Amino acid sequence: MDQKFPKEHTQPLNHAGSTQRSQVRAGVRWDMANSGGEDLRSQEGENFLYFAYGSNLLTERIHLRNPSAVFCSVARLQDFKLDFGNPQGKTSETWHGGIATIFESPGDEVWGVVWKMNKSNLSSLDKQEGVKSGMYVPIEVNVSTQEGKEITCRSYQMTNYERVPPSPQYKKVICLGAKENGLPPDYQKKLNAIEPNDYKGKVSEEIEDIIKKGEAKTH
Repeated sequence: MDQKFPKEHTQPLNHAGSTQRSQVRAGVRWDMANSGGEDLRSQEGENFLYFAYGSNLLTERIHLRNPSAVFCSVARLQDFKLDFGNPQGKTSETWHGGIATIFESPGDEVWGVVWKMNKSNLSSLDKQEGVKSGMYVPIEVNVSTQEGKEITCRSYQMTNYERVPPSPQYKKVICLGAKENGLPPDYQKKLNAIEPNDYKGKVSEEIEDIIKKGEAKTH
């Protein structure tokens, strides 16, 4: 199934506000002003749970900035769909194409990985996701493991973006992460069928390195 990406501006599901308020809808809570994670009900003690659905599916990728991440489970986010775009219409200088986000879509599902992380990496995760600049906002999602257990996790959603396809390198990182962690075969097929852009240049040596390591693990 090829996924097409017409150029269009997708309206944000929310904007970070100046006052603390949260919104519960379709199993998701947006902590509008608080990006520190203190309000996440499942995040107790020194750790929190993070649901990754994009490049952070790959162990080598998430460990670049967040070394405390430990695999917890493969999980499904129901009634959401994966999408790719440029946050605020700005092309990613790291990935040279669209980067992943999710949006509400009844009947669809997004598979990902739940990572258990130390709260000392919360600021580095927020920085990676561009929370301060408004590229993404932290959200709370309820996901289901393959064993049927419900888990409440922190995740991220792009607030305003132009829909564009990912670069071949970005797609590869996601597909490698999905394969490494054993996401369902049908979902892996959907990821592999995504049509990337025609970027033929190089990405950073850091990214090239994690791709090589990911390929070595999954082949």
